Amino acid sequence: MKGFYHRKPEHPGAFLERCYLKPLRLSQSEFAKMLGVSRRRVNEIVNGQRSITADTAIRLAKCLKTTPMFWLEKQQLWELYEASHDKK
Repeated sequence: MKGFYHRKPEHPGAFLERCYLKPLRLSQSEFAKMLGVSRRRVNEIVNGQRSITADTAIRLAKCLKTTPMFWLEKQQLWELYEASHDKK
């Protein structure tokens, strides 16, 4: 299964920043308030240091008019890529 994913998918946090935060001109602090979470949580997601959990996916879906599965699928693709390219 190693190498199954040839192109590295974009981390969902990077996608969030590129496709939503920047175009909407929202700071991480403003967006955190909209979601009802800490700025640190948003920052860690955007920087790829934190996963999109079910709770976060629900919050993102409500706020951005998407679905929770949209975000969870992005997270899952990222995790599958990382697991299939693990150097252990």
